[in-house]
Amino acid sequence: MDTLTTHDMVGIIDRMAEVIIDQEVYFCELDSAAGDGDFGMSLAKGFKELKREWASLPKETIGRFLKECGMLITEHCGGASGPIWGSAFRAMGKYAAEKTELNLTELAELFQSAVNGVQKRGKAKLGDKTLLDALIPAAESLKESAVNGEDISTAMKKSADCAVKGAEKTKEFAASKGRASYLGERSINHPDAGATAIGVILTALTSKC
Repeated sequence: MDTLTTHDMVGIIDRMAEVIIDQEVYFCELDSAAGDGDFGMSLAKGFKELKREWASLPKETIGRFLKECGMLITEHCGGASGPIWGSAFRAMGKYAAEKTELNLTELAELFQSAVNGVQKRGKAKLGDKTLLDALIPAAESLKESAVNGEDISTAMKKSADCAVKGAEKTKEFAASKGRASYLGERSINHPDAGATAIGVILTALTSKC
């Protein structure tokens, strides 16, 4: 596979929503160790609404589709998930704009735009024990694969592996952002729920590549 089309992207986000909804309880359990325990519910709430509005979403271009997804996620996800995940989607939508297909280099840039959107909104960086600890390695992996001329399927699998490893590494950190930061050193040995979710989602998305 050399490119992802608008149709492909719509399918990817559809599958992403299914994974998030299916893993709602698991994501809450992860969050209960160092947070409010409602991360899975908050995230799933927005993606359930996304599925309800699916037929009305614009699907002519990748950018318009992702932007509209971002608007719904921002509005309907609970807690901090709405602003953070919504910012990622809106940033991707802005990057993709009127594109109807993406090559691997552009896909890597799409991921980087998501990273930039999250960082602009939450002011976090790598090592702060947030979803960026999975999303940044995933983006960097895609960039490396693009330089090496790999196909998109191979690149996405490598990216998912890097996200999982990044999420696992968050066990080593004390949280410095969000509700988990109140626990300080007590958050060590517990993985960040958002980072873990990124790993789970990307693994599921690439399982059939």
